[in-house]
Amino acid sequence: MSIKWTGVMPAITTPFNADYSVDHGFIRQHVQWLVENGSTGIVPCGSLGEGATLTSEEKIAVMKTVVDAVGDKVPVIPGIAALSTREAVHLAQAAEDLGCHALMILPPYVYSSDWREMRQHIVSVAQATALPGLLYNNPVAYKTDFSPAQIAELARELPQIQAVKESSTDARRVTGIRELIGNRLALGVGVDDCLVEGVDAGAQFWIAGLVNAFPKESVALYNYAMQGKKEEAFAIYRWFLPLLRLDTVVKFVQLIKLVQQEVGMGHERVRAPRLELTGAERESCLNILRTAMANRPAL
Repeated sequence: MSIKWTGVMPAITTPFNADYSVDHGFIRQHVQWLVENGSTGIVPCGSLGEGATLTSEEKIAVMKTVVDAVGDKVPVIPGIAALSTREAVHLAQAAEDLGCHALMILPPYVYSSDWREMRQHIVSVAQATALPGLLYNNPVAYKTDFSPAQIAELARELPQIQAVKESSTDARRVTGIRELIGNRLALGVGVDDCLVEGVDAGAQFWIAGLVNAFPKESVALYNYAMQGKKEEAFAIYRWFLPLLRLDTVVKFVQLIKLVQQEVGMGHERVRAPRLELTGAERESCLNILRTAMANRPAL
């Protein structure tokens, strides 16, 4: 499958049963619902998918479920992150064997060092398969920041890298990357509350979080932004922003899963060390959601 780096690609949450095993039945239902509502790709096993608390075997099983559920309707682009480069290479090769269509390549968990080491990690994973690669830059979460110049260097060396998910929270990064590489890489927004700004700067796709609960609104917002329909885009954006900002804080997984539960598309269970929200923190999220639901735009 040729990857078209456009549209809204949900970074899906990983649902858990009451015993905290992975709920593969709901994964199948959820990703099919997302595709039916206009999603153009599915990204399992990322940060929002609690990849750090899934074993390699569980990640591979999640990939298989998603591939089986969506077939060739949209590309499946799993997050490839691990404590070691060896494990990341293993996951990449397993993804290829399962029929995934591309790889979202992350720096290693926990260990974050200099450019020489991080560069070698990305090169090793990208060259481990024939699949196209999406470089994930998220310095807030992973403490590794791929600068525009470093991304340009990787683009020159690795034809496998086709796109960048830019999650530095700085929309200027999109223009900075574009300045150095032109159209060599497709650029995507990886922060929920920077979509309109990112598109204005030249981003072509959106790997989103709140789309897990609000796919129609997410797709409409993206389409209006890409079409340059400012008034329509900002009408949705103003309504959506309090929810989208839930994606940019430490407990974004708990918050998004709670929202999913409240709209009837998921459960708030998370794996330790995360804990379900309680008290004022939980009520604050519910108040944001109640306000949003009371003013939900007609699409």
